[in-house]
Amino acid sequence: MVAATTLAEEILELKTRRNAVILAHHYQDAEIQEIADFVGDSLELARAAQKMQGDVIAFCGVRFMAETAKVLNPGKVVVVPDQNAGCSLVDSCPVEGVRAFRKRNPDYVVVSYINTSVEVKAESDILCTSRNAVAIVNSIPAAKPILFLPDINLGNFVQAQTGRKNMKIWQGACIVHATFPARRVAAARTEHPNALVVAHPECPRDVLRMADFIGSTSAIIDWCTSHPADEFIVMTESGVRYSLEKLSPGKKFYFVANENCNCSECPYMRLNSLEKLQNCLGTLAPRIELPEDLIRRAAVPIERMLAVR
Repeated sequence: MVAATTLAEEILELKTRRNAVILAHHYQDAEIQEIADFVGDSLELARAAQKMQGDVIAFCGVRFMAETAKVLNPGKVVVVPDQNAGCSLVDSCPVEGVRAFRKRNPDYVVVSYINTSVEVKAESDILCTSRNAVAIVNSIPAAKPILFLPDINLGNFVQAQTGRKNMKIWQGACIVHATFPARRVAAARTEHPNALVVAHPECPRDVLRMADFIGSTSAIIDWCTSHPADEFIVMTESGVRYSLEKLSPGKKFYFVANENCNCSECPYMRLNSLEKLQNCLGTLAPRIELPEDLIRRAAVPIERMLAVR
């Protein structure tokens, strides 16, 4: 514990020396969240990156999030603790397939989940996050056909909420949320009969059907914090436990294991550590570097997303 505290102090000293800010996703380890300047979900982090002062952004999350921060802050240095912190949704949606679709279907509006590479973002008309996806789709004229990518579960949820029939959905999936089995949710409800079920919309339909609330990571935190219930079964990445318990002391939160790792952790998010954060602030590497043209093109759909309230 002493070593971890000392390391955190060294990171904060480095942060001051570099005139840096530390952004962290809710799925990061608690020790990273504790020293971050801002902790949030993908939409909140994009908005925070847009407003952050300083010369350096140390982004503790996964690569696509840091790429978004770089697009919004082309003149700043953006570093990540581990350059191998990727995302299964990004991997499921190569840019070549998106370009080919656009060429065959020029009339479609491409709505891309923020969990995509910067190259895919640059081929998109507008982005969304799980927090604002329904509002984004509703902002598009009803007559316009839509390609929604890459998460099939989020796409199905958005289609059900909006009633959009002219919407094609990419067949990508999150290796954490998509592998939560409904039978384990049912077992958790039997074990904790007083608990309410909250779920991220990247979960499968049969899990969402059992949920008392469906929302983005931060929406789940807000709902659990404000709800009078004392027990919750939480169907998202377990890093969110830190914020839930911090904001709702005395409440109980139960996490259901997925089929992939028999846990509820994202293996990519957990590649980051205090040691790696210290190193990236010290060396200013690994650094996110993007071509100017790519930044310019990707900025358009990102800024369109941020303009929708």
